Amino acid sequence: MRSSTLRCVPYLTRAALAGPDPATVGGARVLVASNRGPVAFSFSETGGLMARRGSGGLVSGMQQVIHDAGGAPNARPRAAGGLAAELAGGGSVDDAAVAVAESSEADPPSGIVWVCAALSEADRRATRLSPDGRLDRAGFDTGGAAVRMLDVDRVLFDRAYNGVANRTLWFVLHLLFAPASEPSFGATFWRDWEAYEAYNAMFADALATEAATGAAVLIQDYHLTLVPGLLRKQRPDLRISHFTHTPWAPPDYFQILPDRVSRAVIGGMLGADRLGFLTARWATAFRDCARALLGDEVLIGEAPADETLADGARLEDAGRTLRVERASVPVQVTSNGSARGGQAAPGGQQGVDDRAGASTALLEPAAAADAPAGHEAGPDGDLAVEHGGHLVRIGVHPLGVDAAALRTRAAATDVTSRAAELRELVGDRRLIVRIDRTELSKNIVRGLDAYRELLRTHPEWRGRVTHLVCAYPSRHDLPEYREYTAAVQRIATEIEDEFAIDDWLPLRLEVTDDYPRSLAALTLADVLVVNPIRDGMNLIAKEGPAVSDRDVALVLSREAGAYAELGTDALVINPYDVTATAEAMDAALRMPIDERRRRAGRLAALAARLPPGDWFRQQLDLLPAPTATP
Repeated sequence: MRSSTLRCVPYLTRAALAGPDPATVGGARVLVASNRGPVAFSFSETGGLMARRGSGGLVSGMQQVIHDAGGAPNARPRAAGGLAAELAGGGSVDDAAVAVAESSEADPPSGIVWVCAALSEADRRATRLSPDGRLDRAGFDTGGAAVRMLDVDRVLFDRAYNGVANRTLWFVLHLLFAPASEPSFGATFWRDWEAYEAYNAMFADALATEAATGAAVLIQDYHLTLVPGLLRKQRPDLRISHFTHTPWAPPDYFQILPDRVSRAVIGGMLGADRLGFLTARWATAFRDCARALLGDEVLIGEAPADETLADGARLEDAGRTLRVERASVPVQVTSNGSARGGQAAPGGQQGVDDRAGASTALLEPAAAADAPAGHEAGPDGDLAVEHGGHLVRIGVHPLGVDAAALRTRAAATDVTSRAAELRELVGDRRLIVRIDRTELSKNIVRGLDAYRELLRTHPEWRGRVTHLVCAYPSRHDLPEYREYTAAVQRIATEIEDEFAIDDWLPLRLEVTDDYPRSLAALTLADVLVVNPIRDGMNLIAKEGPAVSDRDVALVLSREAGAYAELGTDALVINPYDVTATAEAMDAALRMPIDERRRRAGRLAALAARLPPGDWFRQQLDLLPAPTATP
């Protein structure tokens, strides 16, 4: 098959695809690259642009780092003359262009640039009104960071994002394919793969242009697996990391992908200096895929003790054993259920000490990758992989929650008013809560089936319990997700039809995304159900204990990444076993108060062990030091 990337991106020239002029070096000291950025746009009723700030762990972590770097975000968007009128729908494109030229200002003092994609037509319009896609230079409030939004053609984006990232890589990493019937890689897939290659090349070019010499570049997730290798070729001076927020598939399943694709993904990621994963299990799976796919092209802890790699690092001569540099913090639980960590992190908070006192240990390849860490942090250090003379470290960074910020948000008026509504709905009944997007991996249908079985096999709970299910539609561009949302609605209706009586509805299904309601539900839950068939972390499992006012009992899938930390104090289930899940719900409802309190205290402490700001800084700190320039 002949490849022609230019057919996918007719608006790009061959010179653009070749990358920026090597003599051109930007000024950013820290760069972040992700599919979705910290700001998104929509159209107002009058056709103007409205900006909204992003959410999630990555944005939260970045905001703290930006604040520390001296670029604390402004509360309101900056005015930009005629551009402000255009954003409100009252100006012309030509007026806006003049305003942009007149509003050129110094980059934000944080020295941080965030590169992301335009995901909607409103995003694309904002990007075209900004010089080189730099939203901060057009007067938008970007939270103190410089944001470069890439004007990605709609068709190319759909092919790269939906065709490859979501419909192929996501499915492989979450083990969602049914190999007897899918996938099938034909001409349509290869057209989409070319778009994915071009999409990654656009990010690499933008990062190469914006980065200062020796800058740190933090690339995020499965959308951008090729970027580290592409960027390494253009800017070998950069310090590059790639973090995967999803699980990773074992080699036998990962090799469902065409050989060319699987090798490109692994090889592209190995262009980084550091690869980050949420759990040791996912890190080990990646390591095993590298070994299976690249064979003699990679060296994984097998170099002679006196062999020095290209950058001066050494690997242990340990047979099939891997050298792990631990930087973990044991979490000690006190008698009242609170926890203390090891050394104090900067600012007085407990956190992971990434440098001082880091010990070296040997980790066998099969060393309890699936076992919960309980009250000990687990291997937050590095596996070492050498590829093409380049040393790549693989580390574990289990993203946690900012408990103080969550509790402050839970005390806000909009959340407390939703809580009052829920209390009126539930009355004196026990409350089981789940909060998910309607993704195939979240296992909502089996969870609802388990609730139905609970009511059938334990009729004493009828009329005494309510199940609040917040299932927010996701990825409706894909037919599989539309059908899954419909399946959730069908089983919810079946449960209502079977059990509802005049004064009791057994279940309340909410499909309209409402963050205040979701947070209110977490504060009131007696039982929180998190039962994915596979999940990188699942922060709901951490947010629930962090904000609970009722010492929530956690029913947790052993296939969620959060299991590695929380498994000891959760009621752990096999997500495919509906009967066991029903029995875990019953056990959670019956758990004695003192035991609930002890477990909930430990869960809350562990959930907040590595909040987003510390998580982000930890990865920055563990990148290699910049190379000295003469």
